Amino acid sequence: MKWHLLPFSLAIREINQEPGLLPNNITLGYTVYENIVHPRVTLDAVLDLVPSAQETIPNYKCGRENNLVAVLEGSESDISIDVSTLLSTYKIPQLHPFLRNFQFSNASTGGGDLGENTGDLAADLDIVNMMVLPNCSIQSVKVGSIERQASGEIKLTIHQEAIVWSRWSKQMSPYSRCTQSCLPGHLKVALEGKPICCYACAPCGEGTISTQEDADHCTKCPEDQHPNMDHTRCIPKTITFLSYEDPLGIVLVFLALSLSLLTLLILGIFLKYIDTPIVKANNRDLTYVLLVSLLFSFLSSLLFIGQPRRVTCLLRQTAFSTIFSVAVSSVLAKTITVVVAFVATIPGNRMRKWLGKSLANSIVVLCSSVQMGLCAIWLGTSPPFPDSDWHSLQGRITLQCNEGSVAMFYGSLGYMGFLAALSFTVAFLARKLPGAFNEAKLITFSMLVFCSVWVSFVPAYLSTKGKYTVAVQVFSILASSAGLLGCLFIPKCYIIIARPGLNIKDHLLIKK
Repeated sequence: MKWHLLPFSLAIREINQEPGLLPNNITLGYTVYENIVHPRVTLDAVLDLVPSAQETIPNYKCGRENNLVAVLEGSESDISIDVSTLLSTYKIPQLHPFLRNFQFSNASTGGGDLGENTGDLAADLDIVNMMVLPNCSIQSVKVGSIERQASGEIKLTIHQEAIVWSRWSKQMSPYSRCTQSCLPGHLKVALEGKPICCYACAPCGEGTISTQEDADHCTKCPEDQHPNMDHTRCIPKTITFLSYEDPLGIVLVFLALSLSLLTLLILGIFLKYIDTPIVKANNRDLTYVLLVSLLFSFLSSLLFIGQPRRVTCLLRQTAFSTIFSVAVSSVLAKTITVVVAFVATIPGNRMRKWLGKSLANSIVVLCSSVQMGLCAIWLGTSPPFPDSDWHSLQGRITLQCNEGSVAMFYGSLGYMGFLAALSFTVAFLARKLPGAFNEAKLITFSMLVFCSVWVSFVPAYLSTKGKYTVAVQVFSILASSAGLLGCLFIPKCYIIIARPGLNIKDHLLIKK
């Protein structure tokens, strides 16, 4: 039992000086033994308590007789067991039975007692804190009460703020619990089958904090804030988007500009060698339309980088969809032109009348018009707009473009996929047509790359969050456009620049 000598001695003096506390001719005294937390010294002191003599002779009494009421000790647990065993032999408890039968002072009722031999409360009691003033006088302050209830239960009230501990003591308010306090950032969790003072501690959940010990619940942070690592306070969220200063944004801008310059270089080569057989073959105008549309496809990816604005949100998806549709429509037109050209060489075939620019131009205009119509409906019914995502990423607010209509977004992508699949199918069927330079083979491979990129785009787009969602789409635009550019035009540029001997009409007419 941990106790302090000064409060104990003051309490004894207060009791002895108050005539109404003890029966007549009874006063309390005490003897203090220092055991230096040593078993032998402790047991020697206990034996000295049993007789009244100075020598430790058990069962022998000599000299003035004292009435030993109780023993208070603060030894370790193993010593306490031995002390209790020894004292029980001499019937010495910590609370003597005669204390149950006398009067207790009560400021509210003027007196009271405990029921005789029962320990039941016969009157309400005050709990008093005795304080030592600087002039060494003692002042009693009521800090609580013990009150009987109509139900027969006892109500204990303690006013903790009224208790003043001795300045010589390091004693703090005693804990009435079976566990340590839950630190800030945690909340109390009741344990089934345990008293209310026994509980576990659990960390606050995502988006919540607690700022005090033994919190019953955690408080949710405002929408524009998030908890710190310890969940003890809310801090502002970081605003993020795919910016031009971001390392990922810098890489994507560099790729877009590099591929745009490469497209301009290829366009320059084709314009310089405009009269050569390879440039003239398979509709020269379609080649220029395809190159320009690829150039704008690379540049349209820049609309996805930077802080979303109303104008950029309206333009980026619709511009990309329309430009890409022109590019894929041009590839489809070139593919159909290859097939019609070879079929028209069969004597008596009526396909000869379809040869020329009109068929290719009609395909490009028709297919692109369908996509433009879809985009017009999209902008007219549910246009994209700037938005912010507060919840996808912990501690971040992502600025983004809300696509408005998810159905129209995937509808425009689906239409481009349909055109690409149609081009791939026609080119695949025409890949074995005779000719030393059959462009259908190149178109087949380019459409395979194109379709692979956009098929993988859908799961990647759905599985990423924040600015990385935008980065996935930008990369898909650059990768698919680069696939078309590389597969269709790099082999031709190689022949024009490095193998000019193959860039002759006779070579193109050789049949395998």
